[in-house]
Amino acid sequence: MLQIKRFFSPSQSSYFLLGPRGTGKTTLLKNTYKNALYIDLLLAANFVNYSNNPDRLIDFVAANPHKQIVIIDEIQQVPELLSVIHYLIENNKNLQFILTGSSARKLKKENINLLGGRAIPKYMHPFLASELKKHFQLDDALKYGLLPVIFTSTNKKEQLDAYINLYLKEEIQMEGLTRNIGNFTKFLEIISFSHGSILNISNIAREAKIDRKVTASYLQILEDLLLSYRLNVFVKRAKRNLVSMPKFYFFDTGVYNFLRPKGQLDRPEEIAGMALEGLVLQNIYAYLDSQNIDANVFYWKTKSGVEVDFIVYGQDCFIALEVKNAASLRKNQLKGLKAFKQDYPEAKSYLLYRGAEQILIDDILAIPIEKFLVDIEQYL
Repeated sequence: MLQIKRFFSPSQSSYFLLGPRGTGKTTLLKNTYKNALYIDLLLAANFVNYSNNPDRLIDFVAANPHKQIVIIDEIQQVPELLSVIHYLIENNKNLQFILTGSSARKLKKENINLLGGRAIPKYMHPFLASELKKHFQLDDALKYGLLPVIFTSTNKKEQLDAYINLYLKEEIQMEGLTRNIGNFTKFLEIISFSHGSILNISNIAREAKIDRKVTASYLQILEDLLLSYRLNVFVKRAKRNLVSMPKFYFFDTGVYNFLRPKGQLDRPEEIAGMALEGLVLQNIYAYLDSQNIDANVFYWKTKSGVEVDFIVYGQDCFIALEVKNAASLRKNQLKGLKAFKQDYPEAKSYLLYRGAEQILIDDILAIPIEKFLVDIEQYL
């Protein structure tokens, strides 16, 4: 079986490891902490036992005094355990708890403050192209995404179908996040057209024939389940009139490609362009989190329509990136980056494209997109 080394720096203190299902959280932790105590709350017996008696954890830890690391998988299943974990950490400074979760929704609902700062949040993403190296294939990634559970499957299309249905049935329906799974399914189809675009909840609600408040709650479900990103406009030291609404992206381009309806009137290059943007974004987010880089991702767009796809901004990072689904370069493709560079000359500017040459044009570095993704540490 293919073994891919993940970019992950374990913490010496207690931490949450959050990420959608199928990103490899459990596999990573079991390989990293081979002698840890391990509790899987997706197992019915564990769920029942710890739901009925959260204090049972105190007895379990006490019965294994030689084990200093405790992993609890899918902590959001029994959020009441967090108060017990808080007590154990306070009374035994040598204990380290590692808590995985595929949803922040229940933790927020129970008004739990992530153990009062005693456990830091870390995030798990789909594979990075730079983790896969020679195993990364751009066209394959655009079609099926980079989720480990899909990437390692012998039948990616079938596995992706099963993955989407798993979320609809287990995370959405069984958790009671919505009463109308049919409406939510329709919402997913409609919002797939917004991937890589400015988010207009009113338009989505109208197209899906769903109340606007319900549509907004569905969007919140996606974000709570860590299945989407919302990019805000970069407004620091703004010199131009900018748009104000955020952009929307699914967390994995394979999920987007699966949900996006396709017909004879659709332009394949437009769908591929949005998929390419999403692939770049998910790799940027994954790399920033894996390296603990204190930066965030924005986009930039003036009211006159001049735009840059991504702005990576932080204390030690200021980069403008434009993504083009084209094998050749044209001067007009640099318009957005040039305008941004006029306002922010201190920012690095990259144009990512489907060509083969890395070339400098008007102080803007054009980079083959596969090279950028596979060697992302050279550029961020």
